[in-house]
Amino acid sequence: MDEIIRIKEEFYVLATSGLADSRSRVLKYGDTCGVFDWHGDILSAGYLAHGLYHRETRHLSKLVLRFEDRPLELLSSTLKNKNSFFAVDLTNLDLSADGRVELARGSIHFFRSKFIWQGVCYERLRIMNFASSKVSLSLSYEYAADFVDIFEVRGSKRERRGRQQEPSVSSACVQFAYCGLDEVMRETRLTFYPQPSRISAESAYFEMEVQPRAEAFIYLDVCCERGRECRPPRSYKQALSETKHLHERIDAHLCQVTSSNERFNEWLSRSESDLQMMTVGNPEGAYPYAGVPWFNTVFGRDGLITAFEVLWAEPALAKGVLRFLADTQADSVLPEQDAEPGKILHELRKGEMAALKEIPFGCYYGSVDSTPLFVMLAAAYYDRTGDLEFITSIWKNIERASIGWIATVMSTRTAF
Repeated sequence: MDEIIRIKEEFYVLATSGLADSRSRVLKYGDTCGVFDWHGDILSAGYLAHGLYHRETRHLSKLVLRFEDRPLELLSSTLKNKNSFFAVDLTNLDLSADGRVELARGSIHFFRSKFIWQGVCYERLRIMNFASSKVSLSLSYEYAADFVDIFEVRGSKRERRGRQQEPSVSSACVQFAYCGLDEVMRETRLTFYPQPSRISAESAYFEMEVQPRAEAFIYLDVCCERGRECRPPRSYKQALSETKHLHERIDAHLCQVTSSNERFNEWLSRSESDLQMMTVGNPEGAYPYAGVPWFNTVFGRDGLITAFEVLWAEPALAKGVLRFLADTQADSVLPEQDAEPGKILHELRKGEMAALKEIPFGCYYGSVDSTPLFVMLAAAYYDRTGDLEFITSIWKNIERASIGWIATVMSTRTAF
């Protein structure tokens, strides 16, 4: 295809491909998180961290939107509403045949929005026709699910894996399933609305006509299931309303800090949004995870230090961290987990490899500083809040950490 078209004495340079961009966007709710490119795609080749993850298993390893079997041009890509909502503006590239432009660049606007809520990634694609005539569109989603453990994504090699089931395909739904060596069934269900024109285990195609100045919609729900734990997904509108109401309730109880310096305000807002994203929806309660996607789980040191940093403004976070670490405190000697009585958790993992003890981090205590930090945070929390009832409830844990491990075990070891 020629890249330049001559129209009388003028030349038109065709735009047939968009600019490459290796940056990522992240969504998270609880122990489900997604890493996408700025178009909202999950790319399977050359993008190590891309994927939709649930409880440290990658449930979706590919999700690519195409228009007329071509990529779309990126206009803007934004995270909104406390990092909970991903919005992407896209448009078509030039479509030409026999030296003639059939659909000029920018004629169709695509607004792609997605968010994660209770184990489901919701997506809506709004298509708006700004051309002067009716447009026939061919859109497709390409997808795949590999169900690899987060440590496999990072490069760990396994001698054996579980059984990948044959995908189940219906008129508007594709379901992938994997039975791990831990005998846990993990499933990914993609549901489209409206019903695609064609659908298979690899892709779904939509053929539609959009009138001038009119719009059309495609909805996609990606439900991550583990042992049939996922409830039927809500509608996009209902789930979005629930996420907004949740963040409104959280904001109503947060300490608000502003200044006359806009840059300082933006820094505070970004920090607050990031911390909220790492905490909201976690099954452990008010406990901030350490990072997405590799560390989308509990880390003792990270949670304790984070709680220290925001103790003046949000003491409830420290209470949540202390409560969970008290509940998971080691009570016996387990060399493979580096556990000793009184020691505080370093790392908690939930994936298949952790369940099978292929890695030692299922419930791992190999940190020298988590235990003293636990005692220090308990004292600082009491100084900040005067919450004697809570401190009394974890007093035995504090004694086991300070007298049982720090004074008895840690003090007898040679420091290097």
